[in-house]
Parts: sequence; structure tokens; C-alpha cells
Amino acid sequence: MILVADSGSSKTDWLLSQPGHEPREFRTPGLNPYFLTEKEIVKVLQDKAADLIASGGDITEIYFFGAGCSSPDRHEIVSNALSTVFQKASYISVDSDLLGSAYATCGHEKGLCCVLGTGSNISFFDGEEIHAGKHGLGFILGDEGSGTWFGKALITDFLYGNMPDTVYSQFDKTYSLTKEIVVSNVYQKPRANSYLASFARFMNVIRRTDYGQNILRQGLTEFIETNIKSYPQYHKYKCNFVGSIAYVFSDELKALCAEHNIEVGKIIRQPIHDLLEFILSREE
Repeated sequence: MILVADSGSSKTDWLLSQPGHEPREFRTPGLNPYFLTEKEIVKVLQDKAADLIASGGDITEIYFFGAGCSSPDRHEIVSNALSTVFQKASYISVDSDLLGSAYATCGHEKGLCCVLGTGSNISFFDGEEIHAGKHGLGFILGDEGSGTWFGKALITDFLYGNMPDTVYSQFDKTYSLTKEIVVSNVYQKPRANSYLASFARFMNVIRRTDYGQNILRQGLTEFIETNIKSYPQYHKYKCNFVGSIAYVFSDELKALCAEHNIEVGKIIRQPIHDLLEFILSREE
């Protein structure tokens, strides 16, 4: 029995694969080792993954791809937590979400793989391994074009009074925010990135307004200019995208990529099914 996980900062998608059966899907909160300790990850799984744990008694292999898992010490945090929860698993592999996204979109082909979800990142995949660049700086210094970026843009415009009146009223009615609430959630509570990204769903509400289109264009263009164009040969390869922002706003993303001579490959919301298919194909 094989367990595959794709984890962002907000959520983790799991697929449990057993020969002769349809894969079973599960979802838990995100398990980013930059924000959670080993003990905290174990607690999240024990509290939020009871059905998965109950169904996974015969798991022999675990493939975990997650945000924040780009260094050996972060790998160890997640691996130790998984081995604590799934004690019968004889093989546990932990890699970055970028590698998982590359497997899901590029397969064995060369290409660029972009993550546009709660956070944002990019890597070049040579058909076997990813070559991470200088990006992935997180929601304070980076995350251009991500849910966090759009949430931050909306909140600051709201608090500064820079929204059009109709949009301001709609945002205020939806969220009833004050400066004190925002400051508390961003500076005093954990998971500030997920909190900010939660407001990005409002972008779909105002998608057809001039204000919404301007913010979308600004955020996605910033991702293109800062991330994609940092690769001198970006125009030679397909550029693939994974994540809710890329998927929901795929029309705007494709249009902007066309303007910048970028060939778009796959755009998928959740890589988990493509990821499982890739892993199973390697084992054949």
C-alpha cells in the first residue's frame, strides 16, 4: 500500500493507493516544517487524519512532497513525524513541493514548473531533477502572484481606503475587518501566510471589475517578471503551473504569458493524482 502526499502551507492532499482498488483521498491542514515542529505535525495528523490513520495500517511506502521541505533538516522533521504516526511504513521519502509539481506536470520532459497557490515558487526541471533558483523567499519577502500576495494587496488597500467604493463596501460586508484584527492575525498568531491567503478568494468575486483585473495583472506580471524571466532560456521550454491561483485565474495567466512570449504547458489545481500516476509508473 502506497501513500502519496502533496502539502502546501494551507492544506495537504493525500492519496492512498492499494492494488485492485480505487485510490482513497484524504485532506488535512498543511504540514509545512518551517511553521510546524515535529511534535506539532504529529499532533495535526493524530487530530485531523484519524480516517487516514485507520485506513493505513498496511502502508509500506510514503512519498511526501511539501512546501518548506527543501533542505535535509526539514526533510527530517517531516520524516520523523510520519514514521511516528505510520509505524509500519518501511520506506518514507520527503521532498519539496516543487519536485512533486515537476513530476506531476513535466513527467520526464524538461520544463519550468511554477507553484501559484498560497505561496509561489519556480524551478527548472531537467527531466530527472529540479534546479531550484533564487526564489521561494516566503510571504514576507517573496510569494509574488500568490494567494498571500493578493490577500495582502486587498487588505492593505482596504485599510488604506484605496478600494473603489463599491468594492470597499462589499469587502467590508464580507469580512468586517479592523486594523486591530489584521495586526493580531498577521503579527501575533501563527500561520499568517494562510490567513492572508484566505482573502484571495475575494479576487474571484471582483474578477470582472477594473479594480480586480488591475490587481490580477499586477500580481501575475510580478510573478512573470521576477520568477519566470529570471531564467534566460524561459522561452525555450513549456512553463507549467500548479495551484489554486494559477487554476482559477488561468485565462488571465495565459493571456499575460502570451504577451511575454511564454509557452504555457499544463495548469492543474492539485497535482496529487498526476503525482501518484507518475510514482506508480516508475515502479512498473
